[in-house]
Amino acid sequence: MTTGTETEVVAGVSVSHSNADIEQIETVAADSGRAALESLLGIPDVLEAFVLQTCNRAEAYVVCETAETAREALSTYLGDIDRDAVDEFDHEESLRHLMSVACGLESLVLGEDQILGQFRDAYEDARDVGSIGPTLDDAVLKALHVGERARSETAINEGAISLGSAAVRFAEDEHGLDGVTALVVGAGEIAALAAKALDDPVDRVVVANRTLSHAEHLVRQLETETSAVGLDALAVAAAESDVVVSATGSPDHVIGAPDLETAGETCIVDIAQPRDVAPGAAAVDDVSVYDLDAIEAVTDETETKRREAAETVEAMIDDELERLLGQYKRKRADQVIAAMYEGAERIKSRELRTAVSKLEGESEEGVSDAEREILESMADALVGQLLSAPTQSIRDAAENDDWSTISTALRLFGPGLEFESAEPPMVPEDPVTVSDEIPLRVIEQLTEDD
Repeated sequence: MTTGTETEVVAGVSVSHSNADIEQIETVAADSGRAALESLLGIPDVLEAFVLQTCNRAEAYVVCETAETAREALSTYLGDIDRDAVDEFDHEESLRHLMSVACGLESLVLGEDQILGQFRDAYEDARDVGSIGPTLDDAVLKALHVGERARSETAINEGAISLGSAAVRFAEDEHGLDGVTALVVGAGEIAALAAKALDDPVDRVVVANRTLSHAEHLVRQLETETSAVGLDALAVAAAESDVVVSATGSPDHVIGAPDLETAGETCIVDIAQPRDVAPGAAAVDDVSVYDLDAIEAVTDETETKRREAAETVEAMIDDELERLLGQYKRKRADQVIAAMYEGAERIKSRELRTAVSKLEGESEEGVSDAEREILESMADALVGQLLSAPTQSIRDAAENDDWSTISTALRLFGPGLEFESAEPPMVPEDPVTVSDEIPLRVIEQLTEDD
């Protein structure tokens, strides 16, 4: 399948909550999206790359000249993970999946809004690294566009619960929130959503964050009793809390078993990616630790309510995918047509100079500006009329995926209209005309080799 150029293809892989556990997602995810992009760009055959890493997915998309080289590049990104945990996408599947992800159809919480912001951040990272080219730029921007349409034109996110609020609902089901003190670890977007979801049902919210000023900014947005602490006070804060929701962006564990030794009965919901809570923490007496896998059931009720809207969004994606594919085809056709006209313009200019020179040599008065303008107008008309039919044929070929016709056009009408053979193309001996106004001798002149 072709994209922005004749041989480029998009391929993608996804390791997500749909078929992988948190450990498998963590295994694939690089320390940062930028690091993953730079690694992919270091592979010689990769022309473009886009990476989306969130708390419940690690995805990579590349543009290569062949599907085989794209798969090899993505295999490097995946490493030695069990391939049963991986979804692989060919060209059109990749484009569709990008749109589906941006619409929230692939999220743990169907239709959630946070993924759209994460998608934009990933796009900005790719632009900063320089891994986005014309093919993926069109694809990612189209995905963002349809994601925004889905939320503004359908009820896909109506009554939506975020990952942060889903964690709070889970904690309420498992432990209860009446009269409790809740500790939120982190002050980013998801942690803030969790803190706001805790604001009403609990008596007190403590926010712990590496940068204290960020924690203080978050607690000022809450109405219940609050306090902000640094991570160095985590053990004390945990001892005072009944429920903990952790959602930092740290690449390392921030909550270890020593931090929980005096915590007592505590329910911890870890929604960070990578995990915030060290594996040994769950062994501490009276401490229960839950991760993203455990809260999936909380989203079932909301997902059921949005299925009807999701069907509408699927149809929207179908329409937008067709538009994107058409956009790629038109761009490819326009590239060929531009090359064809560029070559024709060079020949026109050359032959026009020759004709004017001959006329000036045969006339004592030379060629006037008015005569020169007439000659130039005639030459422009000839080029336009000669290339009109090929232009339409190329556009029709692109719409019909007839890339052999476009390849032939490139060989015939490449830069300078230089043919592969040393001889110009054969033309019929019968003096027929291409149109009522353009004699065959003009075609012979326009296709004459340099």
